[in-house]
Amino acid sequence: MTLPTTHVSFPAGSVTGESPVLAVQPLADGRYAVVTAATPFHPLDHTWPDQPADTGTLTVDGVELAVVDCLTGAVGPDGGELLVGADIPVRRGDEEWSWLVLHLLAGDPGDVVGRTAQLSVDAERRGALSASHSGCHLLALALNAALAPRWRKDPGRADAFGNPDFDSLAMASSVMDTEASTDTYRLGKSLKKKGFTADATEELPALADALPALTEAVNAQLAAWVAADAPVRIDVPGPELTARRQWHCELPAGPAQIFCGGTHLHHLGELAELCTELRLSEDGSELIAVTRPKRA
Repeated sequence: MTLPTTHVSFPAGSVTGESPVLAVQPLADGRYAVVTAATPFHPLDHTWPDQPADTGTLTVDGVELAVVDCLTGAVGPDGGELLVGADIPVRRGDEEWSWLVLHLLAGDPGDVVGRTAQLSVDAERRGALSASHSGCHLLALALNAALAPRWRKDPGRADAFGNPDFDSLAMASSVMDTEASTDTYRLGKSLKKKGFTADATEELPALADALPALTEAVNAQLAAWVAADAPVRIDVPGPELTARRQWHCELPAGPAQIFCGGTHLHHLGELAELCTELRLSEDGSELIAVTRPKRA
């Protein structure tokens, strides 16, 4: 199988599109993967699966087919087998591979290769996931600022506002759904060596005791940013699925950028509220942030 890397329009917020069907591939689980030349669908990223896939419909010759999932597929330089998700042995973007958006159908779509498909994303679901993803990035910046006094030395990595980048340095996992984003941060020896302290000092209480004040500070910052209705965009160097995209938000203190392959709001005024809950894991080894957006 030899196919070109899929072109995607979801970074601009597109939820509809039209494209020729290039291939149909049966999968081991009984579902069928439909590949089009271009698509507005956002697939689950096999390298960092934080944002769930879009769902929606694919219509060919007036027949509407439900897209029940959307995954990342890849074909190696030898043009061999289509590999899916975790079976892909290389990181997304390897230039010798073709990278494909796979629209998954529950059953066989029939003879659709070469025909034009109308693609339509579930816009309500996309909007909810975009709100959670934008909220996740804002939480990262607000949390970095609130935790800045807990660094005893420069860890060598700063965010867009010059604060030590706790979010990227401590990140264990980031998962979002239509209701919230959940970010889990490791507080172990590696982070301590970089200069972060969760223990009490002469100036600061232990992190466990500071959580109420930290939560209040983070939520106050999030509320101020939402009230500012800052514009959001995704900077895209090219249309390919593998293009290295960057989230960009014009916050009152200045522009903020975070590399990101997901979908987002167009401006923060699309939110009525954004708030987070901070807590420690039972053994105290992880900080967990659950951030819930309320759409306007």
